[in-house]
Amino acid sequence: MTNNNFIKEINVYAMATDPIYIGTGGYTIGRVDNTIVRDPTTKIPKIPGSSLAGTWRYYVALKLQGYFKDKYRVNKNERKEKKIEELFELENNEDKDWILFEENRYTGIKCAGQDDKSSLSLEEMKNEKTGHCGRCIVCKAFGFSKKDVSWQGLTYFSDLNILFFPVYTRLGVKWITSKRILEDAGLLNEESKDGKGESKDIVFVLKEIEKGKTEGHINLGWLYLPYKKKGININIDYIKENFGIDENDIIIVPDNLISQIINSNLEVRTSVSIDPITGTAKEGALFTSEAIPRGTIFYGKIRIFDKKPFEEINDDKTNKLKPLPTIEQIKNALEDSKIFFETLGIGGMTTRGFGRLKIELV
Repeated sequence: MTNNNFIKEINVYAMATDPIYIGTGGYTIGRVDNTIVRDPTTKIPKIPGSSLAGTWRYYVALKLQGYFKDKYRVNKNERKEKKIEELFELENNEDKDWILFEENRYTGIKCAGQDDKSSLSLEEMKNEKTGHCGRCIVCKAFGFSKKDVSWQGLTYFSDLNILFFPVYTRLGVKWITSKRILEDAGLLNEESKDGKGESKDIVFVLKEIEKGKTEGHINLGWLYLPYKKKGININIDYIKENFGIDENDIIIVPDNLISQIINSNLEVRTSVSIDPITGTAKEGALFTSEAIPRGTIFYGKIRIFDKKPFEEINDDKTNKLKPLPTIEQIKNALEDSKIFFETLGIGGMTTRGFGRLKIELV
């Protein structure tokens, strides 16, 4: 985690444990009916920051609800006269500073999702059972808008871009990447950035992949390309430790080819609607969906804005927003709730084998 006076930046790495489907919405005419979101310049699929932020907001709210004692979970009136410590079930003096944020006494599961009470003021929300409360760590970290005050939030999510992409080869599964992607992710060591004299048609392996050979040919899906062993230094210790991929598994392909290789190796799944009367396939209801395959590794960033020093400004609007959570409280809320990505997942078709994601914050 890097930081300056007001911003803390956290690196995010994630591995798809199911195919990931983040749809563009609607049907298209082409190779598949349901297409996924791509970067408009590189045409490489990605997980948009908006999808990540919306899902993570829900999971923080869900985790917070899970800590409430049963009698306080829904009935907010019961919480009013209680100390914040009395509202939650923390085992063995569990240190959960973010749970004990004082304003969490107003939270509800509807602090995630679309706000259905945005026309009310913060004061009026104290007695409401639905809508964004505008006071808890979920609303303060992710933002809210009320009749008398709107709040941008303190947490900023980047897109999750593909870092290593799995491709079937005659030597087993290999993970492809490119120098530009490694450089963007900060994993390419300085001395390896210079690509002068490198052919645009050759891929590089970091270790010997065939006994006694430093060069040869390898298929990446349907493409058959020459490869060469080259000592390119990349820093993948964290990836190796958490996702089990090492230098033997990695192939660095030219920047001008990676988009084509990724897009020609996406998972494409064919489905059909079932007629509820006959129990058989419904005529004309066959459709196809594409997805980022299981085993893909992503990278991105989360930035947390520390606005706590601004609490000293003593005006009406600032006073309504006090107190603000600390950076550590928000980071711990994200850490504690990321487990839901491994069970409930992200994106569409999560009830049909899609969406699970293992996330690590560094």
